[in-house]
Amino acid sequence: MVDLSFYVNKGPMTLQKVAELTGAELQDKAKADVMIHQIAVMDKAGSGDICFFYDKKSKAKAAQIKATACVTTEDLVSLIPDDVVKLISQDPKRAFLKLNMAMYDEKSRDFGIAASAKIAKTAKLGKNCIVGENVVIEDNVVIGDNCFIEHGAVITNDCKIGNNCRIGVNAKISYCEMGNDCYIFAGAQIGNDGFGFMMIDGKHQRIPQLGRVIIGDDVEIGANACVDRGALDDTVIGDGCRIDNLVQIAHNDIMGRGCVVVSQTGIAGSCTFGDYVVCGGQTGFADHLTIGSGAQIGAQSGLMSDVEPGAVLMGYPAQPIKDFMRQTLYLKKAIKK
Repeated sequence: MVDLSFYVNKGPMTLQKVAELTGAELQDKAKADVMIHQIAVMDKAGSGDICFFYDKKSKAKAAQIKATACVTTEDLVSLIPDDVVKLISQDPKRAFLKLNMAMYDEKSRDFGIAASAKIAKTAKLGKNCIVGENVVIEDNVVIGDNCFIEHGAVITNDCKIGNNCRIGVNAKISYCEMGNDCYIFAGAQIGNDGFGFMMIDGKHQRIPQLGRVIIGDDVEIGANACVDRGALDDTVIGDGCRIDNLVQIAHNDIMGRGCVVVSQTGIAGSCTFGDYVVCGGQTGFADHLTIGSGAQIGAQSGLMSDVEPGAVLMGYPAQPIKDFMRQTLYLKKAIKK
């Protein structure tokens, strides 16, 4: 059950409205005016609630549903109790997303521009921006309309941020140009020095990092993730990418559109990703690799060579997932002998 201490419930709404929002078909048209107040998980839903059932693994829970209504598929509807109103959807997961967005929202935090914020006279903020306590916005920063800069965030000189962006608590943005509709979560570090050194006279001499970070539209970068600026060329995060918490993206990495990088992944410098690459958690990439579009990398894999488009790899060193599974099965059998 959603705790309304933290969120706003924009309901209730009728089952007819639910059907219209989600594209689901209401089986019993006589129930069109029944009101739904909350979304809840299957085993906790009760009167006035709606739940979603789309996983065959939850068949045992389905028989115990006590919700007023349930969104499910044609194949699973027979498993739901007769007294529960059914809505049939070809894609219940998408239906859940649509109803969630329509029914709930975060509580308003429109406190304007906090008195403690330090905003340079040369900085430009667009319309309807919210700026939290102890935010620092330096010279020549340009921020678009409807942006939310949360408490303690720092945006260093000359950065550009598009419209409808959100910069989380204590995040730092530097040497960066960012598109529209981006969300940089709490503690993320964008545009720090890349990890570049040269051994001179027995000492590690830092190589000046002179590039930028270019972030496209509709990008999310998770809490405490780090994206280093380029050494000379830019580090680029393409439109629609989703970067999880605690990810490291090194200098001069280039990511195409729609890539997904899961927590604790580390990508060494000068790697190039195509579009819609997916990396499981704790994946490691050597430097200067090319990862083809549509590649999928399993969790805890180690990448030391280029990857063909569409490849599905896993293991250390990473290999085709079928080969990895065969080797794992072979080792299990060998241990038992």
